[in-house]
Amino acid sequence: MIVSSIEQPSWFSAKKLLVIFCVINLINYVDRGAIASNGVNGTLGTCTEGGTCTSGTGIQGDFDLSNFEDGCLSSAFMVGLLVASPIFASLAKSVNPFRLIGVGLSVWTFAVVGCGISFNFWSITICRMLVGVGEASFISLAAPFIDDNAPAAQKTVWLSIFYMCIPSGYALGYVYGGLVGSYSNWRFAFWGEAILMLPFAILGFVMKPLQLKGFMPAESKKVTGMETGVSEVQDSGVLNGKDGSFSVEGDVKYSTLDDQNGVNFAAKIKVQISRFTKDIKVLLAEKVYVVNVLGYIAYNFVIGAYSYWGPKAGYNIYNMTDADLIFGGITIVCGILGTVAGGFLLDFMISSIPNAFKLLSAATFFGAIFCFSAFCFSNMYAFLALFSVGELLVFATQGPVNYICLHCVKPSMRPLAMAMSTVSIHLFGDVPSSPLVGVLQDYINNWRATALILTSVFIPAAGIWFIGVFLPSVDRFDEESEDLISTTERSSTTPLLEGTKTQSTGSIAEP
Repeated sequence: MIVSSIEQPSWFSAKKLLVIFCVINLINYVDRGAIASNGVNGTLGTCTEGGTCTSGTGIQGDFDLSNFEDGCLSSAFMVGLLVASPIFASLAKSVNPFRLIGVGLSVWTFAVVGCGISFNFWSITICRMLVGVGEASFISLAAPFIDDNAPAAQKTVWLSIFYMCIPSGYALGYVYGGLVGSYSNWRFAFWGEAILMLPFAILGFVMKPLQLKGFMPAESKKVTGMETGVSEVQDSGVLNGKDGSFSVEGDVKYSTLDDQNGVNFAAKIKVQISRFTKDIKVLLAEKVYVVNVLGYIAYNFVIGAYSYWGPKAGYNIYNMTDADLIFGGITIVCGILGTVAGGFLLDFMISSIPNAFKLLSAATFFGAIFCFSAFCFSNMYAFLALFSVGELLVFATQGPVNYICLHCVKPSMRPLAMAMSTVSIHLFGDVPSSPLVGVLQDYINNWRATALILTSVFIPAAGIWFIGVFLPSVDRFDEESEDLISTTERSSTTPLLEGTKTQSTGSIAEP
């Protein structure tokens, strides 16, 4: 059964789906911005030469964290994200992806509540790791759903609207964290986020789920597997061996019933691990995907450190008394305008992988020039003007970079492509950048020099994406999913398979 022929749930419309996912994404990044804000993150206590001491504020003050520990706290979510993203992406082949999003949002809500009741560095660090677990399902699966349902001529714009919630969420988080931390207690900021996310976690379980292009619907599982002795492994949709993944015969070999209690668990695990390994090899063999992610890593190295250390750097360089509000305002305005403009521009150019690479390299290069120049000025207003233009340009990349990730691989590979892209940009990008910038600042004790060194990393990002312009590429979105081909082939052989089970081994003979 082809996914596109399945009747959609009564609640569904493409615009409703986009709005729901945008709000969820916004709340997710409000949390990121809040923990980086001066109101929630806070400062260490200080003592003057005369012996007068002032107590610290926020998380850093309450738990007496060094800049390095503080930077690590911002990156702790990556541990959960690194482990859970590939798992959720793989499970999407045997469990409805929409339900997996509900599971992830539930974990996220629980973890954010835990942040609010933490009592030391390690307790809040563990909760931030669980936040990463909860985030993993959503970031891997939301974009493919949007890509499936967006109008053909507006796919990049729709993706840009979704990713616009990243800078907007960060910005709102700065303001939200600053206000809550200033007028009450930083812990209330986390509890407020949990209250906002809880309804969406519940909806993930109670609404009739959607199907994702490239994957067999749940109804077909009963026909092709559960009623014939073949397990849900065939749902995993692992191509048919043409580009390194499992074939139908391989799936059948490891997915037969071997006892009256059902599918052999060890065999399923073996199949999942083998499938994941071979799918990763397929991704690594796709040069367009690899170059795109490498550029995204360098880009995210800068953006991640900007988002975490920006308010503190602005406070120290330009004596911004309202650094949270100023950086929040710049980020939300430039993030919205830049991200949406990037999507419109690529659609206007006619969405294609080469055009996306052209836009990525140009926007990042000129954005780097403006951001670098901004930090060279001592006047705060000159800085704000130049930095705003730079942010406008660098945020124009969000739609195009994810368009490439979704369209350079087969439909059934999109969740894994998004998951590994996210893991890579965090693991090699913003995760090391926050603590490394903290170490650099501890060493040179000059926020302006630290900011200039950090900003220069935009240049190699632009260079890597420029290489992508010259790579041969194919848009694979409209290709027939080999997952569905495998499923259809297996469905057509069901009568034969039903009659060929052997009682001695529980395996299925060749028809």
